This record gives sequence, structure tokens and C-alpha cells, in this order.
Amino acid sequence: MAAVSHPVFARVYERLSVAMDRAGTAAFRRDLAAGLTGRVIEVGAGNGRMFAHYPPTVTEVVAVEPERRLRAAAVRAAPAAPVPVTVVDGLAEALPAGEGEFDAAVVALVLCTVPDQSAALAEIRRVLRPGGQLRFFEHVAAEEPGRLRRVQRLSDATVWPRLFAGCHTGRDTTAAIRTAGFAIDELRRFRFPASSSSPSSPCVLGRATLPEQRLH
Repeated sequence: MAAVSHPVFARVYERLSVAMDRAGTAAFRRDLAAGLTGRVIEVGAGNGRMFAHYPPTVTEVVAVEPERRLRAAAVRAAPAAPVPVTVVDGLAEALPAGEGEFDAAVVALVLCTVPDQSAALAEIRRVLRPGGQLRFFEHVAAEEPGRLRRVQRLSDATVWPRLFAGCHTGRDTTAAIRTAGFAIDELRRFRFPASSSSPSSPCVLGRATLPEQRLH
């Protein structure tokens, strides 16, 4: 068992995620899931806010969530999903799945938070079949050097990760995805909220593909 517990953050996130979806993240989640098929592993499922957006072409979602309170909320949300969802305990860096089991992986506001991003991406790569897709929606480093990038570095070095269960606002996640061996097929950069100067406002939403031939 992963035995991860962030009770204060989990309570806040349960409410915040609903407000964020109303403010626009629901549309990003819908875009993230559009066109998916087959078996999907969702890494860091939180309280299950992605579940409603999976299309009927998905045959099963295995939703991995280590935080106990959020996992319990995801279990409650699963029966209302339009596709079969199984919620399991597990860490992004040690996914409870075999090699090549899944057609796609989904991460939504997760790679900013995992302790070891490269290990998490290596695990995602391991459990995807050759040619499988990675769908990602993440907080990232501001694209242009300047004040916001400096604020991100300061925030990540001080209070932000402690307040938000390990979240780091200044990671170059697209570079990490490429380094992990994925080819990025689509990428959108934007701020959410659009007019915000918050350290967490720069975001990316994209699709990447694992090469058809595995390189070991």
C-alpha cells in the first residue's frame, strides 16, 4: 500500500477541484480524454474529476491514487462514470500494473507533484503498449524568462510544495516527457486562469506517443 496521507490538502482539493472545473478545467479534462480507446491508466486520479469525461470507446480505466482521502472520494465517484473504472492504491513511481498493459495513460495536474518525475514517466512508459498514448494536462514553468519564472523558482524553493502536497510550479514537463522517450504530437500552452499571474497559471495540455518499437 502507498500509505500517502495529506488530509488538509485533500479536504481543500476536494472543494477546489470542483470550483476549478466550473471555472474551466472541466473543458481541459474533456479535451484530454477525447478520442481515447481501449484500456486506460489514470495516474494520480485524485477525487475522480476525470471520470465523467472518458468516452465510450474506453473499455476500462484503472485509476491510481495514493492519497487515502482522495482515493476514497474517487471510489465513490467511479460508479457514476460512463465507463468501467477501478480505483487502486499506488504510486506514480511504482505503478501496480504489468508491462505494456495499457493503450493510453492520463495525467492531469500530477507530474507537477510527483517526487520523482523521471521515475514516474519511466513507469508510465513501462505500462504502455508500444504505440500507446500519454495524455497530459500540467502546471509547468513559464515559457519566457522573466518575473513569473523567478516567482516560480522562489515559490518552489519555499512554501508552495508544502502547501500543495509537493506541487512544483516550475518544472519543464514537456522536456521530461521527451527525455522519457515519448514523441509529443500535440501541445497547447496557456494560462489558467487566463489573466492570472499565479505561479501555477502556466499550463500545457498535450498528447504524446510511445514509439512502436521499445528501446531498452
